[in-house]
Parts: sequence; structure tokens; C-alpha cells
Amino acid sequence: MENIKISDYLSNNSSPLGKLDGAAIYIHIPFCKQACHYCDFHFSTSLKKKEELINALIKELELRKEEFQNQSIETIYFGGGTPSLLTNEELSLLINAVYTNYQVVDNPEITLEANPDDLTEKRVKELANSQINRLSIGIQSFFEDDLKSMNRAHNATEAKECLKEATRYFDNITIDLIYGIPNMSLEKWNENLKIAFNFGVNHISSYALTVEPKTALDSFIKKGTYPPIDEELALEHFNHLIAETDKQGFVHYEISNFGKPNYFSKHNTSYWQGKSYLGIGPSAHSFYNNQRSWNIANNTKYIKSIQQNQLPSTVETLTKKNRFNECVMTGLRTIWGVSLLKIEEDFGSEFKEHLLTASKEFINQQLLIVTSSDCDSNCIEKLQATQKGKFLIDGISSSLFLL
Repeated sequence: MENIKISDYLSNNSSPLGKLDGAAIYIHIPFCKQACHYCDFHFSTSLKKKEELINALIKELELRKEEFQNQSIETIYFGGGTPSLLTNEELSLLINAVYTNYQVVDNPEITLEANPDDLTEKRVKELANSQINRLSIGIQSFFEDDLKSMNRAHNATEAKECLKEATRYFDNITIDLIYGIPNMSLEKWNENLKIAFNFGVNHISSYALTVEPKTALDSFIKKGTYPPIDEELALEHFNHLIAETDKQGFVHYEISNFGKPNYFSKHNTSYWQGKSYLGIGPSAHSFYNNQRSWNIANNTKYIKSIQQNQLPSTVETLTKKNRFNECVMTGLRTIWGVSLLKIEEDFGSEFKEHLLTASKEFINQQLLIVTSSDCDSNCIEKLQATQKGKFLIDGISSSLFLL
């Protein structure tokens, strides 16, 4: 397959998604069958309060409709947790609540995160007949020993069988894969990628295994019952991931995301481009009008508060420095980089000068580069990560922040 030209996606005034004037809605479903050892997201393994929680989600959508009355909803994303634990009827109740209370564009992207063990042939057919038009499947690995070490609820056979069924009924599918697992050989990592490519998926989100505080994985490593993370191994896997996805026609459009043309995640891209989004459910985050808010990460307290018509959220107004730092952090993670002109227009010349000065050492180390685009009419300079700098970009970005 002919490789995609990255330059085709770097126009100053556009992204592969077109102009995004609308907003996004994220709905957090805080239930899982069991706890993965590496996960630090908010969830419960008890489904006792599922009906109450769904009713509370619907009510929160109603309570917050005024916040987005002048914006159109372009994407709806069911995350978690494990949203595929919900029935079609329950998903429909939530989607209909969005349509009832908000302006929704024609043909919005509606994504459901799903675990392989939930995606039986019957379930996939049901979802194909619903309003869900994109599946995000948490494969993580196609090997049994990896899945057991992570305490995943599915097995290797289910990982392959669910994709066999899902690709029959859905065109827009993304899968999650984890690299940098201790003792995983490059050959084994390559086999994971080959299996994914053979199923014809058009999007892959891939993350290095990380150790979050207070997780089971953190405890195992401290006790010496699980090997420590090997950064050199993770880097080897990451570079191989970039090379192999490129051969298959994927665009590495964000540090952890690889999509074929027309299959980039519209929802996640709205986050990276600083668009407004509404987070519904316990622990969910929102961003609107330079304010960030987050709901309480407790199912019982969340439900009780919503039942009393109170939003259980904390609100923070972002300072200019906060917004600048976020712009740098998210921009450098994507192929669109950070526009120096936009930095100057949005924050002022002193912020632009700070960014250029702080970037010098990384430019000298060939970790960052300043590029120009759209030079026929007006050259726009952008700060971007080099191939060498991509794996280190979070640390590099934090060094560029204004504190």
C-alpha cells in the first residue's frame, strides 16, 4: 500500500475532520465485571445501582442542557468502565436524552467502548441495529498470558472472535493495544499488530503499560511479584508500532492514535483541538468557556446529588497560563503541532517568545522542530515533535509550561 503523505494533513486551516464548531458529550459508565490490574479509572464491580445510575445520567443531561444551548453536538462517546454492559434499551434511553435536550448534527459519531467478552455475535448484531456507529474495543493483547497478567475479563479466543463478528457489521472500529509489557518480545508485539492488521481495523489506539499509584500493578511491582516497567523495551515497541502502521496506510495523528484517512476519532480530536465537551456521570470531566469541571467520583453520592437537582461537580476557571500550557501539551501530541501564530493571537507575543526560548534546547537535540506551512499565501510556523521526540513528548511539553 502506498504510504500516506503526512503533509496532506497539516494544512494550517483544517484538520482531516473539517472545521469543528460543535461540541462533544462524554457519558461515563462506571461499571466493570472485574478490575484490571493497571486501571485507575473510576468504576464499580457491583451492578446493583445500574438502573439508578442510568436515571441519574439522564437527569444530569437535562440539568445541564443550558450550558450547550448555542452549540451543536457532533459526537457522543460512551466510556468507562465498561459501557458494553448496558443493554441496547439502556443505551437508547441515554442517546434519546441527548437528542431531547441538545441540538445534534446529522449523523453524529456515536462511539461505544466495549470489551471483547461482551461482543457475542448476537450482541454485535443488536448494536449494529442501534444508533451506535463506532466501536472502541479493548483488546489490549491477543495473547492469553498478557491478558491474565492484566486481569482482563476476556481471553485470547474472545479477542479474535469479537473482531471477526464486529468487522462484519461495523466499518468504523478502533481497538486498544498495550505495548511495553515486561518480557514481551518484539516478535510477540509484532504478532499483535499483524493480527490487528489482518482483521482490517481502520484505527488503533496504543498505549505503553504504565504504573499508576494505588493500582494492583503498582502493588505487585513494589512487592517484587511483577517485573518493573522497561522504558527501553517500550521505546522499541513504540518505534516498531510507528513503522508498521505506516506501512499499512495509517496516519500517526496523535501520539497514541493511528487512523486511516477518514477514520480519525472525531470525539478525541475535539479534545486535542480545545473544543467544548460535556462530561456526564461520576468522575466525568467537562470543558466550556475556559472553565473545567469534574463530577464526584462516587456512584452513591453522585446519584443522591442528581436526585436532589444538584450538580456534584467542582469548577475551575482556567488562567491564561493554564490555557497556554494545555494548548502546548495537546498540540505537541498531534500532527498539527502548535501554531506560533495562534499562540501569539490567543495569548500574546510574550507567550510566543517564551515558547520559542524554552524550545531551543529540544530543537538543538532534534526532539522538536519548527516547520512552515501554507507558504503560497502566508507562512504559518508550527512547533512539532520530531520522530525522535514523540516518545518523550509529555516530559518535553511540561518543560515548556509557564508555571
